[in-house]
Amino acid sequence: MKRTEKDKASPSPYLSIESGGLVEYRNDQVIVSTCKLHVYKFPFDVQRCNLSFKSIMHSDEEIKLQFNETNNTVTEWSRNVMQTQYEWLFINMSVTTKTVNEFDFNQLMIVYTITMKRRSVLYIANFLLPVFFFLVLDLASFLILDSGGEKLGFKITVLLAVTVMQLLLNEILPSSSDSIPLIAVYCIGVFALMLLSLLETILVMHLIEKDSPAQDNETDGNQSLVEYCEEKQDISNFHSCFRDMKRCSHCASVYDVSVDERPTVSTSINSRPPLTIKGCSCNLMKMFFPLEKVSDELWETRKTVTLHSANKKSGYWTNIVKHINRVFVIFYLTAVTVFLAIMILLWSSAEDE
Repeated sequence: MKRTEKDKASPSPYLSIESGGLVEYRNDQVIVSTCKLHVYKFPFDVQRCNLSFKSIMHSDEEIKLQFNETNNTVTEWSRNVMQTQYEWLFINMSVTTKTVNEFDFNQLMIVYTITMKRRSVLYIANFLLPVFFFLVLDLASFLILDSGGEKLGFKITVLLAVTVMQLLLNEILPSSSDSIPLIAVYCIGVFALMLLSLLETILVMHLIEKDSPAQDNETDGNQSLVEYCEEKQDISNFHSCFRDMKRCSHCASVYDVSVDERPTVSTSINSRPPLTIKGCSCNLMKMFFPLEKVSDELWETRKTVTLHSANKKSGYWTNIVKHINRVFVIFYLTAVTVFLAIMILLWSSAEDE
């Protein structure tokens, strides 16, 4: 679509007429043209706009349009005329001619093709690099411990930051193209990778929760209580005898007083009958202390074996989590590398639609 701005260009009052019949009239015009943008490679896109000139109602036999400048001349002249270049960088201008037949007669058309390239430095610094830095932060989050909730909160925060960047992309991205731009694919890919990383973190925390210390202590306490109740029935008689033996030892100490303090007794200690309390003979005192030592050692050994078994059972999911993290980190690094390589390849080699 093209239109002229009459108010911005003053008409030329000069007309040149030569003796050979050549009439030359120069009049500058300001032309406003609208081109369809192809933003598939945004912000590394190259746009080409055409300016076409032909007669409205005369055929090519009545009016012949021609140009005298070459493409290089037109390009250099355009560079000299342009004083400022804002978002777009002028590359070149080419001129061609073609014949069209729209009103049942041939007309000559002159087509000027203007090639421009978008300045992408600002978009790289303000959008592409921040999204890439968020992806690097997500990679660095694998160094955070899985036991706490800091890692999960950090990943959610980074994911929300990428969502905000997508909202900004919706404002700066032109909507005049039917195809999905590569920059949108870039954002969606980064978002998908970070979402996958977040889901892996949730799974890991769920598995670690099965090995939480609170549940282990409760399980170990219940197991110790059951074992204690089972063993108490077996050794109740032994401990009862142990208490009685202590009493027996106390009784035997009464008979072991010095000769000066005890009354004269005709019967010797060796001839004294064994003293029994609740069926426990004092002669068992010599056998009791070695048995007590062996019983304590067996008890400590059983506690050690039980604790070792409990620790081995409680670390099962933790070992599974370590394997999951190791495999996922390798997969994640590979996926990120392949994705970024594909995006760079598409941005550098894709053709504008």
